[in-house]
Amino acid sequence: MMKKVINTCILSLCCLMSLPALAQVHRVTTVNPLSPGKTQYIDVYEYDYVDVRPQFPGGERGLINFINQTREYPYDAYVNRVEGRVLCSFIVHTDGSLSHIEVLRGAGDETLNREALRVIGEMPRWQPGKIGNSRVAVRCVLPIPFRL
Repeated sequence: MMKKVINTCILSLCCLMSLPALAQVHRVTTVNPLSPGKTQYIDVYEYDYVDVRPQFPGGERGLINFINQTREYPYDAYVNRVEGRVLCSFIVHTDGSLSHIEVLRGAGDETLNREALRVIGEMPRWQPGKIGNSRVAVRCVLPIPFRL
């Protein structure tokens, strides 16, 4: 009886230890552009769980410069002196392209949210993330600030 309890405890412990590994990858549904109407699934890793993280061309400084040069303050938000930060997420695919761009937490003004989505949508291809020597799709989170 004692041996059975110990084996059950060891099995439970092994299952619990494997949970963080399961949390690192998500399955995302996407439409296959070559076969309209058919869906496909891709495995997407979280940013913190890859060996090499995706990177904007030119690194962090290049990313900041791109955002500052591309971002246009929406007129209504500017006139009403609305400021804030839009927290967005997107997927960097194995070829460096971006998709699944969405607002996680908006700035309270829909025009700022739409502008943040537009800025990310205009980004060039990134250097993809890697696990070992294999390129993998990675979910990234990026704040887009709006300050007067």
